[in-house]
This record gives sequence, C-alpha cells and structure tokens, in this order.
Amino acid sequence: MKPAKFDYVSPTTLEAAIEALVASNGEGKLLAGGQSLLPLLNFRMTRPAVLVDLNGIKGLSYIEERGGSIAIGALTRHRDLEHSPLVASKLPVMSAAMRHVAHLAIRNRGTIGGSLSHADPAAELPMLSMFYDARISIQGPEGRRTIAAEEFFVDALTNCLEPEDIVVEIEFPVLVHHGWAFEEVARRFGDFALASIAVSVRRGATGLEDARIAVMGVADTPLRLREAEEELVAMALDDESPKRFSEIVVSKISPNDDLHASGEYRKHLLAQLSKRALQTALAATGRMA
Repeated sequence: MKPAKFDYVSPTTLEAAIEALVASNGEGKLLAGGQSLLPLLNFRMTRPAVLVDLNGIKGLSYIEERGGSIAIGALTRHRDLEHSPLVASKLPVMSAAMRHVAHLAIRNRGTIGGSLSHADPAAELPMLSMFYDARISIQGPEGRRTIAAEEFFVDALTNCLEPEDIVVEIEFPVLVHHGWAFEEVARRFGDFALASIAVSVRRGATGLEDARIAVMGVADTPLRLREAEEELVAMALDDESPKRFSEIVVSKISPNDDLHASGEYRKHLLAQLSKRALQTALAATGRMA
C-alpha cells in the first residue's frame, strides 16, 4: 500500500520543527530514521496531516562523554552505537545489545530517539534506557525538560510525550560494575525479542555490592527489576545461585499470551536466559561463587 496524503516539512532548527508540530494541531508526525514510521504510513495505520523531517537539523547526532555519563544525540544511528569505541568501553551492555537490533539496513537508518519514542516493548534501546537509568531530554514549546526513562514508557507503543515534544538527547550514566551479560531469544536473528535480560554486577569483599537487572518482551513496557536486584545482592553466592536467580526473575513477571508466544513460554525462556546471564556476569568478575 501507499501512505495517505500528507504535507511534508523539512525544518533546519528544533524551534522550526516544534512550530510545525504546534501548527499541525496534534496531526503531525516526526520523521527521524523512519524504520518504524514508514511501514505504519504504508499500511495506513497512521495518517498524519504533516510529516516533520528532523534530518535537516544539525547537531542531533553525537556520542559524548560527560563526567560520569555518555550523552547521545537523538538522531544518532543504531550503527553508530554498535561500532562506537566509547559505547563499548563505557556502556558495554548497550554495545552487546546493538548487535541484536533488527538487520543491518535498519541499523544504518534507525535512530535512538526514534526507537525510544516508538516505545516498542520488545525493542532493545527502550530496555537499555531503563537498565542504565537514562535521562531523556525533551524540547517542546515551553522549552527543554528531562524525564527519567522509567517515567517515559507508559504502555506498549505509548510514551509520555506531548504532540509538540521532540526527544533531543539521552544521557546514560556509566555503571561501575565488574561483570555483565545480555541475553536474548528471537524467532530469527534480527526479529523482535520474545524475551531478553540484561544483568550487571559489582563484587565486594564478601559478595555482591550492587546489581542491575532489566528485561523486555515479557510486559507492555520494558522492566527494571529493582526487587530482584535487592534479592540478588542479598543472595549467598554458590553453584545454585543462577538457578535461584532465575526463579526470582520469573517471579517478578506476568507476561500475557500473544500470537508470538504464550506467557508460560516467555517465562520459560526468561528463566533460562537469567541463569545464563548471571553465570556470565559472575564469571566476568573472576569468581563464580
């Protein structure tokens, strides 16, 4: 199919882009990489009156270290994240996860701002923003504000943005951890995840001092499992730790059945991925128990 008729605007500043959105009276859509939007247009699942193309706005594609964080411009492509030495060094879970994002052609065009705004619960970047406690900078008619990733995702394919808002930057705090892992299962490589988990841990003298856990594909939004983090840190580490950890993780989720998999199957997948992830993360710290 072909899209329904729409007007096209190509602003060169954020201010002009916001003005175009305001003028559209809620009937405008933003075009960044277009990897999610264009199929929706072609199937006429969305019919905007105006398409506002952000690609003519300079200064929205970058990866920069700022103190204890990595700041990433909203128009930064997936491929840039995948191959960035800075991301690999400071955000290793992101670097590993990017290889699972769709296919090469999509990674060449897709943007981090577009992925977060699309809010697909089975996409890697929304989960990573939760995992890292990312801060999302948004510009609208009233100026710029920052929203925590946990407040950004409202429901499946739904975010907290107003119609005139534009994501401009995402800041990812760097984790000081000793071991990490990212695990994912999809029907085919490049498909959306049926289940996925990211784990990061920091060792202390007698056990774990800190842990970070996020999952996706098992709820209407990506999830940060804070209770499971606390239980993992309190756990005595031994050969049975991965099994106990998988039971903890599965106890925190309630996935629904859908056309791709049953809720029970997703639980089973996540249990196996959780075991593998903790084994990998602990092994990277130098000791399994």
